[in-house]
Amino acid sequence: MALMSRLISRMLDLPPAVATDLEYQTDLAAPMPDGAVLLATRVAPRGGEGLPILLIRSPYVSRGRKADLMSRLLAERGYQVVFQNCRGTFGSTGAFEPFKNEREDGLATLQWLATQPWFSGSVAMFGLSYYGYVQLASGAGAPAHLKALMPQMAASRVYDVLRGEPMRLDGVLSWLYTTYSGHAAASLLDRTRATMRRNRALRTGFQHLPVGEADQAALGRTIGFYQDVVRYGRPDDDLWAATDNAKHVPGIQAPVHFLAGWHDFFLRDELADYQALREAGKNPYLTIGPWTHASLPGIKAGLRHSLQWFDAHLRGNHGALRSAPVQVCVTGADTWIDLPSWPPLSTPTVRHLRAGGRLSTEPPAGQVQPSRYRYDPADPTPGLGGAVIQGGGARDNRKLEDRPDVLTFTSDPVPPDTTIMGTVTVSLHARSTLDHTDFFARLCDVAPKGTSTNLCDGIVRLHRGGTQQITIQLTPTAHCFKPGHRIRLQISSGAHPMYNRNPGTGEPLTTATAMRPADQEIFHDAAHPSAIILPIV
Repeated sequence: MALMSRLISRMLDLPPAVATDLEYQTDLAAPMPDGAVLLATRVAPRGGEGLPILLIRSPYVSRGRKADLMSRLLAERGYQVVFQNCRGTFGSTGAFEPFKNEREDGLATLQWLATQPWFSGSVAMFGLSYYGYVQLASGAGAPAHLKALMPQMAASRVYDVLRGEPMRLDGVLSWLYTTYSGHAAASLLDRTRATMRRNRALRTGFQHLPVGEADQAALGRTIGFYQDVVRYGRPDDDLWAATDNAKHVPGIQAPVHFLAGWHDFFLRDELADYQALREAGKNPYLTIGPWTHASLPGIKAGLRHSLQWFDAHLRGNHGALRSAPVQVCVTGADTWIDLPSWPPLSTPTVRHLRAGGRLSTEPPAGQVQPSRYRYDPADPTPGLGGAVIQGGGARDNRKLEDRPDVLTFTSDPVPPDTTIMGTVTVSLHARSTLDHTDFFARLCDVAPKGTSTNLCDGIVRLHRGGTQQITIQLTPTAHCFKPGHRIRLQISSGAHPMYNRNPGTGEPLTTATAMRPADQEIFHDAAHPSAIILPIV
């Protein structure tokens, strides 16, 4: 383990270890107010009872009898690390109800830490995804010894990540497999086989109809939580209300540093949490990089920034912090810039959709025929890149754009170094032959050689037909279009399996198997000026 730790530390560019002789305490029992007992492992430099404490709460990884690798890496940098399994997982009692009990359990655990003989008076919480969600869930109302939070690629609510409208099929099935498959991989060969098994299972689940049975198709059994996700589609349904901690975020007193990714499905909600703290008079830090969810570069950056954040707020070394609270990577230019806050001031700039697949600064005149395509859910428009775990991020979209069910509208070469920062909005005048259909919009950067790289996207699901104006909010971005590059807008009616296909019938996801093709029209005449609005800085 020590050799592996050194190799991983070098790969992650971590600062040198200050301690290699570590001590372990296993099966530390934290009682919860309702009688459940959550188990934890403490890993610390030997004799390090006075060191700051990092709390990690997880439903995924067994504590085992030795430190997990992440706990060891952090302990070697001079921290006591307490790794706790959430209720109902790996020996912790009670029922595991995903995302539901984390506020109460987190607050009780923070209080329990203060009763331990090795309690030092300074605690921070660490981790990404679910590990970050639990931080935001229990941050408000926490005892004063909680000194810092570092949520990475996470947010205080999970409705849009696991459900949304339309449902994020890739996200929820991928999470379901990770959480419920029960497959453990020890050797490299085992991990390779497990990855192949996972990919096969997910492909089967993505293609299966009805969506309500995709858990059986992927995992061979029915998962109660998945059934609830499919059944409850509104954000105010009890399932999502019980897991939504956004209302608590403004009350967080500990300093917070958010780490996000441009191609992470938590981005929009994470920025909402950042803004909530700003509006509450706090000064949260924010770092956004060109990362997908839980990708290695994002994990590497998260560790580096976490150690700096903890060094400042647990040890008082505020010189470890950068001066600017916000730092974002501007893709295209591949450069990092400092900002006082997000988003920066920008000028909304309109590009109009025009006949012939053009994007123009000039609005359309007169009457022209709309652009048309047919969407067939039996051959759904595939997703390519973007905010998914496997195969996500920035990808060349030309193969996707060659499909007859994808429209593209492309500008002339833009002025050199045209830069956008913020939220991109698409306003469409559209008509469908069906009442139930989707419209998906994606912004791309087209290089002089023709490569079309996705930057951000968004989708809406409609439940009435006829000609109507619809607004699609794309995810935030920061991008520089270099000399000779062009702006491209894709319009289609799906991105499967990022989002579940719309069968066109309006039947519930739990049972829908019939599929109806939709003939779509996008208008771009003087009476129906469809456009994309770009935040130019």
